[in-house]
Amino acid sequence: MTGDVWVELEKAAREVMEKAYAPYSDFRVGAAVRGDDGVVTVGCNVENASFPAGLCAERAAVASAVARGTRCFTHLVIATEADAPTPPCGMCRQVFVEFGASSELEILSVTRNGARARWRLNDLVPSPFTTASLTHH
Repeated sequence: MTGDVWVELEKAAREVMEKAYAPYSDFRVGAAVRGDDGVVTVGCNVENASFPAGLCAERAAVASAVARGTRCFTHLVIATEADAPTPPCGMCRQVFVEFGASSELEILSVTRNGARARWRLNDLVPSPFTTASLTHH
C-alpha cells in the first residue's frame, strides 16, 4: 500500500477522534479502516455511564463498514491522545479476526504527539478463536 493511503487513513482517524464521546475517561480514540474494496470507514469511541455499554472506535468503524457491505479489512489506523501508541483491545482484535483479516490486516497506531507503532493482526492474535474453534469433531 502506498504512503498516500496511510496518510489518508491517518487524517481520517485523527479527524474522527475529535468527535469521540469520552466524558468519563477523557481518552478519545478515532479509527479508520480500509476494506478490501478500497473504501475507508471511520469510527470513534462512544462511552456510556454503564461502562460495558461503551463502544470502541475500531468496532464502531467496523460496524459502519459492515452496514455498507464490507466484510474484509486490509488496513487500520488508530489515533489516540495517549503518549504511547495504543494497540486495539482484545474485543476489537477478535472482531477483526471474525472478518478474515487475521493474517492480512496491517495496523498503525498514532498519537497526538507523533509517536507511531505498526503491527499485523496475526502478531497481536497469534492463536485466534475462529469458526474452526466451534467444531464438535
